[in-house]
Amino acid sequence: MTASRTREQVHAAHESRATSAAGDSASVPQLRCEGVGVTLHGAAGEVPVLQGVDLSVHDGQLVSILGQSGSGKTTLLRVLGGLQPATAGVVRYRGEEFDRPVSGLVTVFQDYAQSLLPWRSVRRNVALGIERRLTKAETVERVDEALDMVGLTDRAQEHPSKLSGGMQQRVQIARALAMRPSVMLMDEPFGALDAMTKATLQDQLQRVQAATGTTVVFVTHDVEEAVYLSDEVVILQDKPASVGVRLEVQLNRPRHQLQTKEDAHYLDLRHRVYEALGYGAAVE
Repeated sequence: MTASRTREQVHAAHESRATSAAGDSASVPQLRCEGVGVTLHGAAGEVPVLQGVDLSVHDGQLVSILGQSGSGKTTLLRVLGGLQPATAGVVRYRGEEFDRPVSGLVTVFQDYAQSLLPWRSVRRNVALGIERRLTKAETVERVDEALDMVGLTDRAQEHPSKLSGGMQQRVQIARALAMRPSVMLMDEPFGALDAMTKATLQDQLQRVQAATGTTVVFVTHDVEEAVYLSDEVVILQDKPASVGVRLEVQLNRPRHQLQTKEDAHYLDLRHRVYEALGYGAAVE
């Protein structure tokens, strides 16, 4: 199976999915939080983390979530993935309320090393989420497609210990893609990588999303990364946190690490995000 044929098949599969849901997607968000609150139990008692979060993520969007450390970004992502129940409000996927993991939502974590099984090859790690529910032939096809999309076809028989950190993260992304998710939830997936590897994976994520139409919710601490990747930037503010600022990113795609970051709109958005995070005042 050629790489170009693989991309055509994947694109067609996602186009079919999008078409079947088109009647709903125009009016119903892929994900929706309505007045969501989360209170966690700590050593000192109950700790309210999120309160009154209202958020909509639409089909095919890439939405980044930012906030100060401890603002509840990861907690919100876990709520969106059905991994953390909300203690107030409602979370909906395609209009249906849910409070546990559902088919179509896949989470990619920052800690790629702990997410991969060291005794399995790259190919068998990518197959992990689908091998028990698909035939062998279907699994091989899905794995081939996913490995091609992240550029790891030639490393399919390697084990994770033989790969760089960036490659290991690509394996985790490929595993998510093999499941053909409607929504991919990403918790600081490039946060532990060096700047050059991070830039490479940012661009690879954009290419994958363009090919598949997958909706992406992306938690990050990196302002430049959020503006560069996103269709919309959501900033959590206050304690307990709620959505304080939402900024639409109207930058042409595909984006370029140099040209896009020299664009006046990019620079203006970057400035506004820093201000919203509390970095606007000069240091005395």
